[in-house]
Amino acid sequence: MGSTNPMKHTLVALVEDKPGVLTRMASLFRRRGFNIESIAVGHSELPSLSRMTIVVNGSANILEQVRKQLSKVVDVVKVIDVTGDNITVRELALIKVRATSATRSEIIEIADIFRANIVDVATDSLTIEITGDEDKVNSLLNLLRSFGIKEVARTGCIAMLRGSTTRAEEKKAKAADQGQGLV
Repeated sequence: MGSTNPMKHTLVALVEDKPGVLTRMASLFRRRGFNIESIAVGHSELPSLSRMTIVVNGSANILEQVRKQLSKVVDVVKVIDVTGDNITVRELALIKVRATSATRSEIIEIADIFRANIVDVATDSLTIEITGDEDKVNSLLNLLRSFGIKEVARTGCIAMLRGSTTRAEEKKAKAADQGQGLV
């Protein structure tokens, strides 16, 4: 069985593009006492299906039960726990920061270091767009705090497995490498 210690888990789900799917999924987490740290959903490469990335904190045992229950929701096509897998994770944030004529160039330099883009310039502020992992976004936010952050909008994490192989192909390759083969 899995661990009973709470930790951060990342789930990726393919769901039918229908009203109420997100509510039903979120209700399952709520009933089990999981706090959803982030949830991002958008159209997938498959017609009429959306890809949902859910980041939650909780024990592996209970999360596995929730994952199985999510798989039984009629509009859910597939749910996988990608925690610990070789994944690419990104987040998008828009950060509106106070800017004066004296601080504007310093803020732009900081944004450049993070490969962030200035997407709006106003007389008293700059809006910065950054894409990266959670640590990168948090690091930029921490550096900009001293200028005065006016507003922040974050998407939450999105994730997918790295490379061109599927999880099933990875498991087959791992089993073959370990001399187990498949029957």
